[in-house]
Amino acid sequence: MPEVTLTSLERALKCAECALDKKGVDVKIMEIAKISTIADYLVIATGMSDKQVQAIADSVRKGLKKFGKANDIEGVREGKWVVMDYGDVLVHIFVDELRRYYDLDELWGDAPLIDLPEPPPLIPPR
Repeated sequence: MPEVTLTSLERALKCAECALDKKGVDVKIMEIAKISTIADYLVIATGMSDKQVQAIADSVRKGLKKFGKANDIEGVREGKWVVMDYGDVLVHIFVDELRRYYDLDELWGDAPLIDLPEPPPLIPPR
């Protein structure tokens, strides 16, 4: 079966969606292509514990599996700062304290933010 391919923007959006599925906090997609050659997009998310960081990373990995695997994944065992390299998209998942300390949001502050899709409205039970 041929592998389905995604554009770099579609891949970044899928990564963000997977992070949000596991209740990732302050999920951002930054378009860094015009200011860096390392990737087209940077996805940043926060987990409130090492277990949640690991769950978010697992969700991203599984969610993107059918589109190809990551070139590299670091930090999953510790669950404090996970970096996932998809070539055109880099994913950083932090515990809150490390996200504030390393402040990639500020470091890449010149990069335009990509709007995240709105989640579907919750349908009240009948």
